[in-house]
Amino acid sequence: MASHQLIVGGQRSGKSRQAERLALHWAATPGHQVSVIATAQAHDDEMRQRIARHQADRPEGFDTIEVPLQLTEALRTHASPRRLLVVDCLTLWLTNWLMPMSGEPRLEDWRTECAALQQLLPSLTSPVLFVSNEVGWGVMPMGREVRAYVDELGRLNQRVARQCDTLTLMVAGQPWSQPVQKDLE
Repeated sequence: MASHQLIVGGQRSGKSRQAERLALHWAATPGHQVSVIATAQAHDDEMRQRIARHQADRPEGFDTIEVPLQLTEALRTHASPRRLLVVDCLTLWLTNWLMPMSGEPRLEDWRTECAALQQLLPSLTSPVLFVSNEVGWGVMPMGREVRAYVDELGRLNQRVARQCDTLTLMVAGQPWSQPVQKDLE
């Protein structure tokens, strides 16, 4: 099994930058490649600017794969022992499923996709760096839908963390890493 890592933190905490630093270290070994699996969708000008900034800041030589929903299939398709996959980010991936800009949430499809991801990770040949937000530290959201989303992101982060070897919390641009305790449920 390849070694996976989950990098969590608040907005602008340095999560993507940390993933890029780790990926650059990986790419320094001859024959190693990096692919960024980007889950964001540009539905407005501000989001288009955010995506453009991430693309401009991304190190040269990193492939980008745009995957708003079918993350498991993208991981399976692009996996290789010499390719690091950077998933940026789980937060937007969940948003695409549960809070789509058009249409209704696809809860059953989400559950199926999430279960497929859990099943795939132990056997995936690529190491994966997952980036996700930690959003449950603030004020309790007033809306039912937002509370449900925050709860689901917390559950997703926990499920992914259990499939990883290392968890990194980003605070003010600084990483705090530790091995994942797999026996916690």
